[in-house]
Amino acid sequence: MKPPPSSQARDVDSNRGGLDLLLMGTDSETCVGIDDIAIHFPRLYMDMRDFAELRGADFGKLNKGLGLEAMAIPDVHEDTATMGAMAVMQIIDRNGIDPNTIGRMYLGTESALDGAKPTATYIVDMLTQRYEERYGSECFRNCDVVDMTFACIGAVDALHTTLDWVARSTEHDERVGIVIFSDNAKYALESSGEYTQGAGGGALLIRRNPRLLEIPDCIGVSTTPVHDFFKPRREVSLRTVISNVLQLAQETGQTMKQGLVDRMIRHLPESTVRKLGIFSHGETSVSVHRDEPIFDGQFSNRCYQAAVRQAFHNFAKKAELKGRYSSADDERLTEQWSRIIMHLPYAFQAKRMFPDIFRHDRMDTEMWKEVAEHLGPMPEPHNSEDPQIIEIWEKAMDGYRRAISKTPEYISFHASRIEKGQRASSLIGNQYTGSIFLALMSTFESDLEDNSNLDNTLFGLCGYGSGAKAKVFEGKVNPRWREVVSRWHLFERLAGRMAIDHVTYENLHKGLQDESVVTPKGEFALVEIGEEGVDEGARRYRWIGA
Repeated sequence: MKPPPSSQARDVDSNRGGLDLLLMGTDSETCVGIDDIAIHFPRLYMDMRDFAELRGADFGKLNKGLGLEAMAIPDVHEDTATMGAMAVMQIIDRNGIDPNTIGRMYLGTESALDGAKPTATYIVDMLTQRYEERYGSECFRNCDVVDMTFACIGAVDALHTTLDWVARSTEHDERVGIVIFSDNAKYALESSGEYTQGAGGGALLIRRNPRLLEIPDCIGVSTTPVHDFFKPRREVSLRTVISNVLQLAQETGQTMKQGLVDRMIRHLPESTVRKLGIFSHGETSVSVHRDEPIFDGQFSNRCYQAAVRQAFHNFAKKAELKGRYSSADDERLTEQWSRIIMHLPYAFQAKRMFPDIFRHDRMDTEMWKEVAEHLGPMPEPHNSEDPQIIEIWEKAMDGYRRAISKTPEYISFHASRIEKGQRASSLIGNQYTGSIFLALMSTFESDLEDNSNLDNTLFGLCGYGSGAKAKVFEGKVNPRWREVVSRWHLFERLAGRMAIDHVTYENLHKGLQDESVVTPKGEFALVEIGEEGVDEGARRYRWIGA
């Protein structure tokens, strides 16, 4: 992510135990990273107390146990594209950027709007409408766009490829890239994941010599193909559709004769089948995509833990090879990170997932010997393939991690390094690809309010995407971070949203709400979806002025 270092002076963080470490090479002009961040979230939200009442759930467990206070809900006119476009607009306007100078906009999403046409092209369409009068109708013509998908880690992948691209720019060929993240984390009604819903879009401005966070070329990776959370193409048969229609008719008081479904399918003319929309080519079954995932929550938690732990080990090994870190150092790697930013499917996920890394990074220290004596023995590893033995061991390990999380040492560690990142997540919910960057914004803005000194300190970042992949990397905070963060007003904007009742929530979820709850104003809006012929499914957007 950077050209070879030169011999110019280096920045040294006085809080890193005197380690003379070069994160970005020695030439400050070769640094690449995040210059600014913008986030857009829906104006609507469901209060978690109201949600708990709707589902008969224990609000205390949702709030105190998982850190949930509210979940953002998109309005009728909002989708992945509009939320992403609104965030990019913030970046462009706040930084006075000429769209003609933006060479790349890569979108990380798992809520794509089409199986072939990138959602990023819809974003470009909206932005062109907004800026063509001032910058010309082709102001984004030479901008490279694409969607990147790997569950929740897609935007981190987009970030790393864009950092590589920007790093190859020069003083005479300045490259400016924007990484977009946008998702609607939607789960089936009354499912075990419903309370973790959320939505929002965001954008990262990627430049050389960034004012916010410098990111070096050292990335720990762990990839394991698993089915912890996925959105498959699901088969729907003509027989099922007709059967469901007839069953509905019966439930409304109409009669359904024995064998009627079989006779209808057997004798249904092909010309009639072709009029049945998704069966328009005469198929007896079709593949259907749903926004709601198939998932195993407990298994996904274990995958998350294992992937981040392995990626952390991989990062430490690479960092040691680069002279960035030595396992013999008294100062633990995670102690060198003043803040730790993690993917948060729910607000307290990091609090519950990080104890394993906390333990591993300290297990050969005197401090940990004292902690281990208090905790008792760790569950012994096993080599069994017996599912029952595996399940017993995993439950024992979960208990051991919970015990670690309750120790004074871990509580202090979490409070100083992780807690600030979960504050915004509590108010928005899961943002899928954007949750790690929401945690980053939440941390920076909270530290600005606390007047913290983050200059030249290190942040550790841990991304995760089901399926499954984790990435661990780090960033160095630029001394100019305050001037960037002071313009975000994240928590102030969150306070200005509108709560919705459970009827409105379920109507929006089911697609039964015809009109927007809040009339669009000063924003991009979805205004039409084509219904037939070559226009079928084509989405059209418009800027709605103030």
